[in-house]
Amino acid sequence: MRSDERETGSAARPGPPGGGRALGRRRFLGYVLAAPTLVTAAEIVAAAPAGAATPPSEGAAVEIPSPEITELVDLNDVMTLAALPTSALITVEVHQDGTVSFALPRAEVGQGITTSTAMLIAEELDVPVDRVRVTLADARPELLFNQLTGASNTTISTYTPIRVAAAVARQRLLLAAAARLGAPVGDLTLKAGVVTGPGGRRVGIGDLSAPAAALRTERVSVELKAADEFTVVGRPHNRVDALAAVTGRKRFTMDLDVPDALPTMVCRPPTINGRPGEVANLAEVRAMPGVTDVVTVSTGVAVRARTFGRCIDAVRALRVSWRPGTAEGKSDATVLRALRAAEPSLGLPPLTPSVEGEFTFHFRSNSALETNCAIADVRSDRAEIWASLKSPVVAQETLAVKLGLPVGSVRVHVTEGGGSFGRKLFFDAALEAAEVSKRIGKPVRLMWHRADDSRQGRTHPMARSRVRIDHLGSTVLGYRQRHTGVATDLGHGLGELLTSVAAQLPFGDATFAQTFFQLSQSMPYRFGANSRLLNEVDKGFNTGSMRNVYSPDVTCARELMVDKLAAKLGRDPYEFRRDVLQDDRARAVLGAVAEAGKWGRSMPAGTAQGIALHTEYHSANAVLVEIDCRPQTVNRPVRDGVAGPRVTRAVVAVDVGLTVNPRGLEAQMLGCLMDGIALTLTSSLHLRDGYFLEASWDNYFYTRQWNAPPEVEVIVMPDTTGKPGGAGELGVAASMAAVACAYGRATGTMPTSFPVNHGTLSFEPKPTVPPVPASPTDGLDHVR
Repeated sequence: MRSDERETGSAARPGPPGGGRALGRRRFLGYVLAAPTLVTAAEIVAAAPAGAATPPSEGAAVEIPSPEITELVDLNDVMTLAALPTSALITVEVHQDGTVSFALPRAEVGQGITTSTAMLIAEELDVPVDRVRVTLADARPELLFNQLTGASNTTISTYTPIRVAAAVARQRLLLAAAARLGAPVGDLTLKAGVVTGPGGRRVGIGDLSAPAAALRTERVSVELKAADEFTVVGRPHNRVDALAAVTGRKRFTMDLDVPDALPTMVCRPPTINGRPGEVANLAEVRAMPGVTDVVTVSTGVAVRARTFGRCIDAVRALRVSWRPGTAEGKSDATVLRALRAAEPSLGLPPLTPSVEGEFTFHFRSNSALETNCAIADVRSDRAEIWASLKSPVVAQETLAVKLGLPVGSVRVHVTEGGGSFGRKLFFDAALEAAEVSKRIGKPVRLMWHRADDSRQGRTHPMARSRVRIDHLGSTVLGYRQRHTGVATDLGHGLGELLTSVAAQLPFGDATFAQTFFQLSQSMPYRFGANSRLLNEVDKGFNTGSMRNVYSPDVTCARELMVDKLAAKLGRDPYEFRRDVLQDDRARAVLGAVAEAGKWGRSMPAGTAQGIALHTEYHSANAVLVEIDCRPQTVNRPVRDGVAGPRVTRAVVAVDVGLTVNPRGLEAQMLGCLMDGIALTLTSSLHLRDGYFLEASWDNYFYTRQWNAPPEVEVIVMPDTTGKPGGAGELGVAASMAAVACAYGRATGTMPTSFPVNHGTLSFEPKPTVPPVPASPTDGLDHVR
């Protein structure tokens, strides 16, 4: 992998995100809070961007012509602006042992935000990164719109507030040191957590914490560092939690020591969202060894036992009569017919030449490494929850309503998570654990089985996308895309109860989804008058905002059609894209992958290159891949699976403006690349008779070693904007599209159904009753 980095001097000094109140290019207002030790915060107030458009009206399908609405304001801008008013409520604290702490109001789920946050504080405060302790904040309802982790927004929205708070702390420490050392502030230096004065006299920041504290809250102004002074930001840094992760010391929800919180699992229905009826052998299961409690809850029959093994035994033994679910009798074919029937028209046939295409994207699982889990201790007058939550305020408020308790009596602790991909925006396990704990009056340690995750968990909706591009010669006159899908549940809202409820109301959900869709999509090409419409149907599935949400499907369809148009015009796919791009940053990442990947090089029949581009949230990403679709590769034997084509090489170029941690960004792009490969080639859920056939990772084919490219290069572009753009989801769409384009060029047939191997069921489906499959006993039989 390669990182190309360059600082850009004073141009890298942003004002407040979205254009806020600053005293100069780098001078901001902050607070020293009344406390026994030094505690600081930022004051940042922003106005809405000039020209911000009004979101679509209720349920309306509004055509958005050029200029793009996202050129004026996008979803990330909205989230950043909404979070700024409460930025003063998140604080940096300097302790007497010389460490610095910060409670991050976001969820760390493996994306590395605790590392980048520690780097920002270390930069402005001039302390070593390993002396910065970043924890995750408990749910705090007062952090209105400021405690939602999603839409690649964390670094964008917290970049300036965190730096201002750290800079205020640095300034206050220097003032305290000046008094201690009897020297002017200008004669002091702060480096590695130590202030040095004339004659080499030194004092650590721990010794200055109490003297630097304020008796009453004080408002101050502070100047941030210029980019050419950076020594931490922009330099590759290992994750602060890497050692704990690889040595097994990192603590996730199931690792927490909560007294008497015993393992708990749920016997779930055989079809999606079925409801429990009578339990034929309740007394028998309650008497099983190790079982302490068996109760019926809204989602099934819960079992609490001494070990998870005992839970599994009890779940498998239960004989439950089940009521129909919300997807009863549905299959891939019936859902697909419903989507076709609901598709909006592309309009009257054009008078000029055009190219058209239609594409199908099947259900896919979020499939994070850590299954849904939560710990709950619910009493008559209070409740306490531990879980990895990306919308903890909504969780807290919803739990309070469900439990009939005041919000202040429900404590929600945010734990680090083992993956999410959007799934932890929802708190299904926390709600379930709270319900079980309330019913039995005891703490529970609830965990979903992997089969529960696949069959009853959140999925990326099945969808169809139709595209028409009108052109006259090589000039594109118009672009239309109609995206129709099973409804994406956006019930998490913007992280608090008001928008959460609004997003679930009749018609309100359509408005919220349409607004989300329009504010998260962009058109990087000069394609004349372009419009995209979203239409969603069928709320009978448990869906969610899977990583990159609508963009992988929408961008994949668009990029395949760009290839199709280029072929019709006799143009090279890369050169055509380059010539019609509107933005220099997009053109630069496209050129970078073409050069590094040797675009156009001679390749054997059955293999090919593919190239694609995606822009979002003030960032740009291009991906070039090489794929092998030759029979000897596609048909290589894989036990209970389909090998299929293999991506043999990938080059990824990414421009996120200012990169805080290039090493973390490279890791994000690698994960996005593997997501994209999976979405194109292998990963899907098969729906039959109201349930998904997949029951574990042995038959849900996320990218495996046999499909992963042995050669990967990630190019981090130099700083182009002086402030961070979105990165966490950025690379999925272009990766999926590049693999699809490469597949089309290698086989001579443009793919129109994804993943391409969905039509081949390569495994024997496990039974749905009992819902938890038997543990495998033949593992050694397959060792080679």
